[in-house]
Amino acid sequence: MDFLDHYFLDNTIKSYLVVLGVILAVYLLKKFVTQSIANILYYPVKLIWKEIDRKQFIYLLLKPLGWFILICVALATISRLNYPQFLDFKIYKFSFDKILEKIAVLIFVFSFIRLCLSIVDFISLILTQKASKTISRSDDQMVIFFRNFLKAFIIVLGILLALKIGFNQDISYLLTSLSIVGAAVALSAKESLENLIASFIIFLDKPFYVGDIVKVNAVSGVVETIGLRNTRIRTTDKSLVTVPNKQMVDSVVDNLSFRTGRRVEMKLEVSENTSADTAKLLTEKIQQLIVSLYANDITSSSVYITDFSKNGIVIMLEYFTPNISIQEFNTIRQKINAAIIQLIKEEKIQFAAGSNNITIVSGNSGSEPSGSKSII
Repeated sequence: MDFLDHYFLDNTIKSYLVVLGVILAVYLLKKFVTQSIANILYYPVKLIWKEIDRKQFIYLLLKPLGWFILICVALATISRLNYPQFLDFKIYKFSFDKILEKIAVLIFVFSFIRLCLSIVDFISLILTQKASKTISRSDDQMVIFFRNFLKAFIIVLGILLALKIGFNQDISYLLTSLSIVGAAVALSAKESLENLIASFIIFLDKPFYVGDIVKVNAVSGVVETIGLRNTRIRTTDKSLVTVPNKQMVDSVVDNLSFRTGRRVEMKLEVSENTSADTAKLLTEKIQQLIVSLYANDITSSSVYITDFSKNGIVIMLEYFTPNISIQEFNTIRQKINAAIIQLIKEEKIQFAAGSNNITIVSGNSGSEPSGSKSII
């Protein structure tokens, strides 16, 4: 007992052991306590959001809530100790006890911010689950946007709260200063502000959604995320391109996911020695070939003699398919091309002396190559 009553740094050994024991007990029981609190909170939350998953709710709150409780208990118990005279000194005109007090306040505030951010994640998870059950994709997009926006707001609010509580600063003065500084920063960071405004325009106008295949300037691919400042697009070579939102708004954006079909245009030039009847018969056979091969997959088709030149007779073939996948589209295109080549050889028709090209126009994205290719 005499040992426990012995003083060390203005506090008895017993006091240190009590403080350490309380903190250690809370640390060991942290998981059990937080699970109990989370279970109690789950029932009123369940009344509001009936489809909430219990495990996800506890998982999101368990860690941040546990650390918040531990920090609160630790700060409360340590404050019961007498401040040692040994540490009564100043650093740059600030007493060391005040510095420790400010650090403790900052730790408390930031642990509280972390807890609030976890609550935001939890709410966004619930809203995401609800949004996934609707046909519209705009609500999914809005959940992600406002989750990021709300997190940024909480962080800024937490910093102001830390300055107010930790350093006894006047909030109104800080807000006034912040508005002045913000105006100066806005002028110097004009582009960032424009991107932020552009993000609101994207969410209100909805020219594209997450998951759409878009083409903007020289970039094409699948939209992965739409943030407060930029949009991230996964290209065909699997690289991730970050495009500023202002550029997404100011540029011409081709949303390939909204197209109603695909178009193929082929230009054939046969020899000038080919008679008119033979050329006309060839167009009829190509038309019959397309119908016989893909009667259900081709929405419309046309084959005509459109022109003639010094090189030969020009035959134009055009057909449309539904908005099918690029794999299905390439399969149809390949079979039709092979059948046309075989038909021309069977009819013993010669191509024009110049270069003979097939020009394919299909409104492709970066993942769907197009261009001019020699037929033979």
